[in-house]
Amino acid sequence: MHYFSSDNGFAYNFNNLYDLNLVICILIINFAAMERYKEIYKVTLVGGAVNVILLLFKFVAGIVGHSAAMVADAIHSLSDFVTDIIVIVFVRISGKPEDKSHDYGHGKYETLAMTIIGMALLAVAVGIVYSGMTKIIAWANGEQLEAPGMLALWAALLSVFLKEGVYRYSMTKARQLNSQAVEANAWHHRSDALSSTGTAIGIGGAIFLGQRWTVLDPVASVIVGLFIVKVSVDLLRNGIGDLMEQSLPDAVEEEMLRLVASLPGVAEPHDLRTRRIGNHYAIELHILMDGDIPLKEAHDKASEVEDLLRQHYGEETHVAVHVEPK
Repeated sequence: MHYFSSDNGFAYNFNNLYDLNLVICILIINFAAMERYKEIYKVTLVGGAVNVILLLFKFVAGIVGHSAAMVADAIHSLSDFVTDIIVIVFVRISGKPEDKSHDYGHGKYETLAMTIIGMALLAVAVGIVYSGMTKIIAWANGEQLEAPGMLALWAALLSVFLKEGVYRYSMTKARQLNSQAVEANAWHHRSDALSSTGTAIGIGGAIFLGQRWTVLDPVASVIVGLFIVKVSVDLLRNGIGDLMEQSLPDAVEEEMLRLVASLPGVAEPHDLRTRRIGNHYAIELHILMDGDIPLKEAHDKASEVEDLLRQHYGEETHVAVHVEPK
């Protein structure tokens, strides 16, 4: 009998070709997972570097340029930087293999990261709206608002260019890596790009249209804040739904039932239960088969169902099939 130990500390023994193939499959899955997390870190670090640069520039431009909208935009960039750190920490935890305390792995940590990002984004949005409304009310009561400077406008335009580029890069990687956390962070970058767009319009209007229109600066910050509220609510709804074991969309479940029903010898798949665990699915269902067939044949057919679903939804998909006689 031969033994094999992996880098994760697990020991495998095998005395036939089947066991050897199993070990090879485990190694391939582990390698793919490691590469995935390396890519996630790379994407997050790129976004983090851009956030640090913009964070410092925006704060200086907002203070020196007397722009409330730019200071609000800088706070938004600060929240982006914080969420980059959250992604790095939580994705590392979610990449741990299954253990005695976590039979289904640690994938929920990635969903938790998305939820925390949504909460941070919502807090930032509420602060931006409140600050802008305070200035608008002051302006309506006769207070003169100071016109922002050109430095604030240039900072806003630079932010639009850089953050939109980081959004497109992050979203492309999020789809390739099937990562909820990276996708949530990508939307955070997009919200910052849109925030800076509104900020640029407000600052530009306040600069070029004269003193009467200095209110456009806080108006822009309020509009941007309301948009960020919607983005954050969407992230929270998806994150909390997954944490609360929300079922997968009806279209996905119907597709699963059609796939299983297409196998010869399998009838009436039912009692389907689904949920998301991080970046992969968990599927449980019942199927009917001829009650007179041998147990081994029924077991092989159930394994065929599991293989079919994993081929379609990923090797890390958790599948449990219950066989009933018809």
